[in-house]
Amino acid sequence: MSRKAALAAAACVFALSVVAGVSSARDSRTFQVATVAYVVDGDTIDLRGGGRVRLVQIDAPEVRERECYARRATGALRALLPPGATVALIPDARLDRVDRYGRLLRYVFRHGKNLNLALVARGAATVWFFAGERGRYATALLADARKARREHRGLWGACNAVWDPYGPATTRYKATRTSGRRCDASYPTVCIPPPPPDLDCSDVPYRNFDVRPPDPHHFDGDHDGRGCEG
Repeated sequence: MSRKAALAAAACVFALSVVAGVSSARDSRTFQVATVAYVVDGDTIDLRGGGRVRLVQIDAPEVRERECYARRATGALRALLPPGATVALIPDARLDRVDRYGRLLRYVFRHGKNLNLALVARGAATVWFFAGERGRYATALLADARKARREHRGLWGACNAVWDPYGPATTRYKATRTSGRRCDASYPTVCIPPPPPDLDCSDVPYRNFDVRPPDPHHFDGDHDGRGCEG
């Protein structure tokens, strides 16, 4: 085998090892191998040679806005992606490939692991579907987020988080540090204390949130699983 052919074969083996574990043959035809230059925050990375990647379908607390858990979320991604790490970047055929800021929208794989899913599973990020569009990993992302919240992992244990994966950019994630206030389990996506006193919708700042039985404040009058609609 010639030197050129050997180098090509080695490059092919290396690329396949980087993307090992991706979900389909179609992914293996569309992925891009890249090198991490710097982790900007909990859901954004810069690449060597230029280019910025926004991990698609997830959302981490904003460092610039000093949101609860922002620095720890950034640290979680930096631990997974040190400078020089080789990654596979995979677009989602159901979603935009580039956002309005020119960032690549991608799932980021390293050592065969989908880091978008990994961050959500450990509570370092939430799920956000821009314009309500669900990508190929939407179901898995939501399941991981709900489990992380239920087990108080990461930001779910450190913050009083209000989360709406389908909401507009201004409301997709809000959180303040926990202060000992109890949150009733009937309202899993917001923090509303149990009675007493009995609260009405006019007493809380939230609208159209998830409600589970027994709904002690009776926010879900039509029993459709949503509270304070309209």
